[in-house]
Amino acid sequence: MTLYVNTDGGSRGNPGPAGYGVVITDGDGSLVMEIAAFIGTATNNVAEYSAVVDALETIAAHHGDERVVVRADSKLVVEQLSGRWKIKNPSMQELARRATKALPRHRVTFQWVPRAQNAAADKLANEAMDSQKSRRTGTLPGGAASAKEAPPSAPAPQPAQTATEWDSDTLF
Repeated sequence: MTLYVNTDGGSRGNPGPAGYGVVITDGDGSLVMEIAAFIGTATNNVAEYSAVVDALETIAAHHGDERVVVRADSKLVVEQLSGRWKIKNPSMQELARRATKALPRHRVTFQWVPRAQNAAADKLANEAMDSQKSRRTGTLPGGAASAKEAPPSAPAPQPAQTATEWDSDTLF
């Protein structure tokens, strides 16, 4: 079975309030899981990477053997995680390490998609930034159920970089 993962991240202020969205579908296009996560103050690149890391670590935690196609509109993340571009920033290196450690490389493919083809993940990222809350819905094949909404007292997922550490891999 192949799982398709669309990811998007954003930051208002860069660095600023940041969040990401993840949409996981199966080979038939049926929705399997949605994640909207608010991560506090971070850069857009940290949010983009954090979405991929969360998706891959979530899939790995359910102990399946699915192949995974990660589709993102961040050229930086796709090219770096595919090994075509170098990762200079230590914080980005740590996030990349987590992403590649989550699942064996032979099970994961990274694809760049235009922003228009990533609207569902973008909507979840904006939801997280607007509400400043995180939520997960859905169940991965094999039963990795998730909570409907993170409790208010639950700590927000932590990015690997603080707001004062501007990432040098930014393309703009």
